[in-house]
Amino acid sequence: MPARVHAILVVRPEGRTPAAHHLTRTLAAIAAQSRPVDALTIVLCGADPALTQLAASSGAEGVITASAGTPFAAATALATPRLTGDAVWLLAQDTAPEPDALVRLAGALELSPSLAVAAPKLVRWDEPEEIVSLGISLNRYGRTVELAAGEFDQGQHDGDADVLGADVRGLLIRRESWTALGGLDPALGGADEGVDLGVRARLAGDRVSLVPAARVAVAGDGVAAMARGRRRARRRAFAERTAQLHRRLAYAPAAAVPLHWLSLLPLALWRTIVHLVGKVPYRVLPEWGATILVMARVAAVARARRRIRAVRAVGWSRIAPLRVSRAEMRLRWEGDGAVVDAPVRSELQFFVGGGAWAVLGALAVSAALFFPLLAWPVLGGGALAPLRATVAQLWQDAAWGARPLGLDAIGPADPFSAIIAFIGTLSPGDPSRALVVLWVLALPLAVLGGWFAATRVTESPLLRIVAAVAWALAPTFLAALVEGRPAALLAHLLLPWLFYAASVAHRAWAPAGAASVLLVLVLACAPSLAPAAVVLWSAALVVVALVAGRGVARVVWLVVPSIVVFAPLVWTQVRTGNPWGLLADPGVPYAGDEVTADPLGRALLAAGFPSSDPGGWASVLNGPVWWVGLLIAPLAVLALLAVLTPRWVTASALLIIAAVGLATAFAAVGVSVSFDHGTPVPLWPGAGLSLAWLGVVGSAMVALDAGIGERVRVLRPIGALVTLVALVVAVGPALTASLDQAHPRSVLTNGPTSTLPAFVAAEGRGSTAIGTIVLDPRADGLRVDVVWGGSATVGGQSTVQATRTEARPADRDLAALAADLTTPSSDDVVSRLAERGIAFVLLKSAPAGENDVIRGARLAAATSLDQRDALDGVGTTSRGDLWRVTADVQPRQPLTDTQAHLRNLVTLGSLGVLLVALLLAVPTTASRRVARRTPRIVGPTPGGSR
Repeated sequence: MPARVHAILVVRPEGRTPAAHHLTRTLAAIAAQSRPVDALTIVLCGADPALTQLAASSGAEGVITASAGTPFAAATALATPRLTGDAVWLLAQDTAPEPDALVRLAGALELSPSLAVAAPKLVRWDEPEEIVSLGISLNRYGRTVELAAGEFDQGQHDGDADVLGADVRGLLIRRESWTALGGLDPALGGADEGVDLGVRARLAGDRVSLVPAARVAVAGDGVAAMARGRRRARRRAFAERTAQLHRRLAYAPAAAVPLHWLSLLPLALWRTIVHLVGKVPYRVLPEWGATILVMARVAAVARARRRIRAVRAVGWSRIAPLRVSRAEMRLRWEGDGAVVDAPVRSELQFFVGGGAWAVLGALAVSAALFFPLLAWPVLGGGALAPLRATVAQLWQDAAWGARPLGLDAIGPADPFSAIIAFIGTLSPGDPSRALVVLWVLALPLAVLGGWFAATRVTESPLLRIVAAVAWALAPTFLAALVEGRPAALLAHLLLPWLFYAASVAHRAWAPAGAASVLLVLVLACAPSLAPAAVVLWSAALVVVALVAGRGVARVVWLVVPSIVVFAPLVWTQVRTGNPWGLLADPGVPYAGDEVTADPLGRALLAAGFPSSDPGGWASVLNGPVWWVGLLIAPLAVLALLAVLTPRWVTASALLIIAAVGLATAFAAVGVSVSFDHGTPVPLWPGAGLSLAWLGVVGSAMVALDAGIGERVRVLRPIGALVTLVALVVAVGPALTASLDQAHPRSVLTNGPTSTLPAFVAAEGRGSTAIGTIVLDPRADGLRVDVVWGGSATVGGQSTVQATRTEARPADRDLAALAADLTTPSSDDVVSRLAERGIAFVLLKSAPAGENDVIRGARLAAATSLDQRDALDGVGTTSRGDLWRVTADVQPRQPLTDTQAHLRNLVTLGSLGVLLVALLLAVPTTASRRVARRTPRIVGPTPGGSR
């Protein structure tokens, strides 16, 4: 047995429990040892009167004071010069050994002269039957692996002896080994100190052994413990990764050190992706922080390598048998995965429950209703327009830079342009046909989204189908189909998926990542929903913080991608003094048959109809249509009755969603923030109505599921049938609008393939650098615009251009060019066109009902253009009279270096945050296992589960 044992006790006033409480028990445990310590040195890290008084009255051989931030390794180094004796016992304020712990540790050193380090069994402070740590090893990648942690102590590991290392708390080390090894490595950052000490002792030819009979209680709040708790997860991850990377450079062969050092940054990038996919995003910043720190501390790595060289007596093969093999790691993973709670979540039953049949039925109905569209190459009418001819041009329109409309217009693209680019990419050979296919598939896609959204509300297969059909029969959705509103259509298709993911976003990172991406898509299609999204997000954040207590970070993340993606557009609109322009509907500005702000219009709006022709009945009957709104009454009554059911909490939340959506629609009606050549274009109130319809349908399903349908089973199918029949009658004319060829009620048309003459479309098919100035004399003045490429497109529209309320320098230049072109006495304006990259001049055809004055202005403009020497008349086309610039047309002004850098920054920022969100959304085995232990539906249930 060692003649003298010198204990080093490091104390730091930190942790959740007052350090004095732990120190009192630890000092009492040291004094109660059956084999007393021969000397005790206390290192006080930080000034604390209570700890100072306890240390002074402890009878310690010496008390050393240090700064509050002194780590455990540095503190032991301060006490090393004062060591006297044959062995060093490392303790912390929260390390209370049992009375026979020291005698057993010292006995192990005495029995084995080759033993340098003896490690006790660490047990929980207040529950000594649970093992905290009993030996630590390394896997093949250098990561530490606890050999027995978190297990109930039944003596199952008491026969273990040789290990690679152990937790640093409670270690008893021979003094000569401690001195030769140089103590603990301070560059490890407080993690893996015992493992590193054991590795160096092994390389020196000594042994490290467990002494399970020596038990030490630890609380985990001391200076030698890793940070515990959810709030300190980042701190713990940083320390662990710092230690791992430092050891990798310290243990590697000399020739491999530079390669390891160079690989740290790529490895950090790869591990960032792994952390995001593994749903542990809190490890990302610690990963990069640890990588940068270790790369910068070259001197610390050099010192660690010198320590190893100074004592190394055997090869690295000596410690290989003590590592944890890949097979052992696999067994550990499989064992952890096998110990799970019984699944709570029921089967989805998409096929068995009739969901698939509902979607197929909707597809058959859609094919019957929209079969003429299948022969159309391009969908036109309403807010529809062609798409670019190539995928590259589609994504060019979606990027920050020169805009496809306007003279010298440079700025951010609407996020909606990226959605259009993605849809067009699905049909790379003919992007415009993708919109045709979307229109045909819209009805079954709506049923599919509605069915999955209903799975968060009810387990009943019947009610899921009813909710899906009711969602597809929403008046605002059918109005978007008939009026040719692609943005509104996509918003309605995306909203149920947003509800499906966002309703459980607080549970796990996978739905939170998916919901954050879906929120970007919904806001891109319907910016007017942004205030409603902020209100609902704030309410969810408060509820999760107060009720759930967990998942706040996931809820906060929901809006982060939207903030990043919309930041360039927000900055541009705010900088130009037009923040209200952020609410403008994206795409082609289109003022359809929307409801007005009069009492009848607001009544129709309250019933869920966004147009003055509710459900198309006004076109059919040519009479009063106020009664159509009454057909929505069964659904509304069921929604209101839901608050009287046992699931009133869920129903109330859904009704709040409905109220916020309805308020959004009422606030939007009659409001115009965008313009079509000076003509105000009102906001589409249907986006708010889609949100309200989501809440109403969901609440009605709660009523049928937990209310009358639960008490009297026969009322469930009756209530569902009455609701659906009323909805079908209410929207019947709109649903069949495309079938009435004699009196068409739909604005959808076959084409056009281009908004410009075919000659220009052919020239501009491969490039967006060819400009066409379009002149259109009207009663309100000369309308003028510049179109780049072969056509004005859906993805090429810009709300920044459509919402401007005052002329900008480029607008004044364009007005001057148009005035000079149509004035015979002006100077050589054609050369100015050529310098701007404009190759064609189009004088649009006269609209129907044009008066003689406007017709005269149009003829005068044509005469002036014919007299230009540098203009070559191409002829009269279906779009109007076309002239070609014969002068040397210069390429369109490229972006400056600053603008190019800004474009790259905006692109990388948007793609980066969306990539992070998508990686978070990728399901893993662990996330699916956790999901199976949570109910599919949300909110409290009558049984008490959530």
